[in-house]
Amino acid sequence: MHTSSTTRHEAGQDQLPDVSVPSDGRVGRICRSPLGWMLIGIVGVGAASAATATGPGPVPVLGAAVAMAAYWAVMRFVARRPMTEIARRGAVREAVLGGGIGLGFILVSALVIMAFGGYSFSWAGNGFFSVVASAVAVQAGAAVTEELMFRGLALQALERLFGSRAAVAITALLFGAAHLANPGATAWSSLAIALEAGALLGAAFLWRRSIWFAVGMHFAWNTTEQLLGTPVSGNTERGLLSVHVSGSDLLTGGSFSLEASIVTVLIGVALAVPMFVLAHRRGGLLPRQRAAR
Repeated sequence: MHTSSTTRHEAGQDQLPDVSVPSDGRVGRICRSPLGWMLIGIVGVGAASAATATGPGPVPVLGAAVAMAAYWAVMRFVARRPMTEIARRGAVREAVLGGGIGLGFILVSALVIMAFGGYSFSWAGNGFFSVVASAVAVQAGAAVTEELMFRGLALQALERLFGSRAAVAITALLFGAAHLANPGATAWSSLAIALEAGALLGAAFLWRRSIWFAVGMHFAWNTTEQLLGTPVSGNTERGLLSVHVSGSDLLTGGSFSLEASIVTVLIGVALAVPMFVLAHRRGGLLPRQRAAR
């Protein structure tokens, strides 16, 4: 992602033929506007997620594939814009790099909380392969669909209207609010998610301009939490370990768990800041006047 986002969006914008959604007429103009294709895409990706997220076996992974197809179709036929963010070239490298950062983020957060006496772990005794397979399938589906909706659709659409900084702020708040219905959620946990996840994943996307990088981070983050036995955003799933919690909720995150810990928030913000700096140096932050179409 050495080329600025604006250049990459504009170079090739006219290479895609007008199909499916006509450019003339009020409906066509509404659909082709950033808010139009954002909402259409979120409905499509969200429907795929809702229908498959809790399915057995590999169903969540199949749902992620359907969600990706819906995203591609909306960008191709409605928004009519190039999709460098889901390019296959370099996808594995980006996903692995993001996954390494997500893994390190959660492990370091858990270790710091352990060091302050907040967590201790024991072997849960659940079947190893069944737990790992279930965690991989469920978290892969969640990571792909959530990143497509929040970073692929919402962030990129709002970025065209208001610029990159405002788009990250808005999507971060929306991401936090989306977790308010989770078990054990509070106003603080929603703010924590907005800062450590919404802002961090937004910064990660602006830095790399790759959905795969954000998906890798999100997937490794959630999967590591589940395997450690800590609730994932308040949702308790079978893990390889069991976590034993003691101390203040501010340290441990309480029933919402690790993502509502002040430790995780501080580490997440510390990771987001250099990503924003790197994105700025690469020309990946669009000011409002350049983002507007």
